[in-house]
Amino acid sequence: MSATNYSEEHIRSLDWKEHIRLRPGMYIGKLGDGSAYDDGIYILLKEVLDNCIDEFVMGHGKKVDITIEGSRVTVRDYGRGVPLGKVVDVVSKINTGAKYDSKAFKKSVGLNGVGTKAVNALSSYFKIESVRDGELMRAEFDRGVLRRNNKPVRTDEPNGTRVVFDPDEQMFRNYQFRDQHVERLLRNYCYLNTGLTIFCNGTKYQSKDGLKDLLVERMDGEPLYPIIHLRGDDIEVAITHANHYGEDYYSFVNGQHTTQGGTHQGAFREAVAKTVKDFFKKEWEAGDVRTGIVAAIAVKVIEPVFESQTKTKLGSLEIEPGGQSMRSFVGDFIGKELDNYLHKHPEVAQVLLDRIQQNERERKELSGIRKLARERAKKASLHNRKLRDCRIHLSDAKSDPRKLQSTLFITEGDSASGSITKSRDVETQAVFSLKGKPLNCYGLTKKVVYENEEFNLVQAALDIEDGMDTLRYNRIVIATDADVDGMHIRLLLMTFFLQFFPEVVKNDHLYILQTPLFRVRNKKETIYCYSDEERQRAILKLGKSAEITRFKGLGEISPDEFKHFIGEDIRLEPVQITKDASVHELLDFYMGKNTPERQEFIIGNLKVEKDLVNEQAIDPVKVIARKLEEVEEEA
Repeated sequence: MSATNYSEEHIRSLDWKEHIRLRPGMYIGKLGDGSAYDDGIYILLKEVLDNCIDEFVMGHGKKVDITIEGSRVTVRDYGRGVPLGKVVDVVSKINTGAKYDSKAFKKSVGLNGVGTKAVNALSSYFKIESVRDGELMRAEFDRGVLRRNNKPVRTDEPNGTRVVFDPDEQMFRNYQFRDQHVERLLRNYCYLNTGLTIFCNGTKYQSKDGLKDLLVERMDGEPLYPIIHLRGDDIEVAITHANHYGEDYYSFVNGQHTTQGGTHQGAFREAVAKTVKDFFKKEWEAGDVRTGIVAAIAVKVIEPVFESQTKTKLGSLEIEPGGQSMRSFVGDFIGKELDNYLHKHPEVAQVLLDRIQQNERERKELSGIRKLARERAKKASLHNRKLRDCRIHLSDAKSDPRKLQSTLFITEGDSASGSITKSRDVETQAVFSLKGKPLNCYGLTKKVVYENEEFNLVQAALDIEDGMDTLRYNRIVIATDADVDGMHIRLLLMTFFLQFFPEVVKNDHLYILQTPLFRVRNKKETIYCYSDEERQRAILKLGKSAEITRFKGLGEISPDEFKHFIGEDIRLEPVQITKDASVHELLDFYMGKNTPERQEFIIGNLKVEKDLVNEQAIDPVKVIARKLEEVEEEA
């Protein structure tokens, strides 16, 4: 075996834009098509908005105007404007910006001089305009390459900065901005910056009560007691409990939504449990205090340290370099303010006490079952292949942008799981194979999670028994056939997560895999079609003599073909809870009494089964209703 030559010619230096475009995951996480909240196009918008918010925080400009028309995004703030002589540099030279000077931007989100450079490099068109004291400076770029740069001209516009960009379709394929994701991003900015007003496509966003408004907006149903809202220097929290399992947190640092938590969230969880136990003078387990909690925390930190450029997890151990530890800062505030609140509001303390005692009773009732369930899960992982794991997980301590790509496919049957297993990326994609239909757990207690083998093993695979902090996969993808049985398994799995782990859905971790229904091909080209309309277009393109194959199940798709459907072009439909629908309402609709409305929903969302019954001139409503009754009787 000959030695590989390695010399100076193999060493290559990339300029800033080449590196960003070659390794976009280092700067914006995943690319995506806009169907998920953390897809790259929203990170681009956030990077631009962060600069507007930093201006607001420094006392310059109380309004931001945004328009999104198709692929084009325009963001205009009314701050001080970029110094005219540096307009080009701040968006095209790495490590250039004002935020290295902590006096100018004491507690900023962006500190490494990369944000808008990434937007510039990953946009097919990018324009920045700065207005300062009656003069306007403009620069225009294509994929990071400067095309036009005018000299300052006179203008009547107020001071501030305007950024216009089109995310590059070469990087973000078939993308689309979703209103719900944009709205969530803008609302978060307003919750964290009372006094700020954002206008987006004519809609006004603002908040009066900060994190309290956030909980009111995000909570499913009524809180068990009035939201506790506490504010201090560089910290704000909102706390209550709800009638559900798990812990639900929204954490922020300098306005950045840290979706994966971090040191501030960990300190907060610890401080709440300690303060409540000290108040009641009880030695409860921390989990009993926190089960059912819904809370938000926002802190301001000097020179925050995040685990990656996407800033989803805080790593700072101190609130400023060489200063007070994060643990003592948060702990001291919660220990004083929450204790004072509970003393002043004994009626709230009583409701909280009742909930904690209920949690304790349920935990003790489940303790023996949980121990046996853990043993069964360990034995199952040793003696069967239900879980084909990947190498990189969301809970990995190391800072690896691929963590956000970690995916668990939950499949039905050996054939489907076999195809996905053979074609997956073993670094970031895992497969869990279901055995038969899951139990309908609607209305049942958490005891069933431990007594039911399938649910116990799913919970163990995800590692979410004790909360979301240890979640091993960023995306949990339900992969079932597009027929009635597959739809019912999908609904049963959705019910499991909504009933016992709603934070999985609320935090945008649950998805449905979309796979093609047809393959249309001739000797020169193959087209995969996800709908009958796409099939018709493919036939027109390739000719009526083209071969047409209908995929009736995932198991019929070969591993070689599956690679295309779970790779870069993967189509995922996020499972989301809108602000107009509660978890209880969703569960009642999907898994409650069989109704004509639910039959219509399932029929409308089925593809293969509906086509089959229509071809045979059979009434699909009667067929599907009968099958639904059969599977419900089995469940």
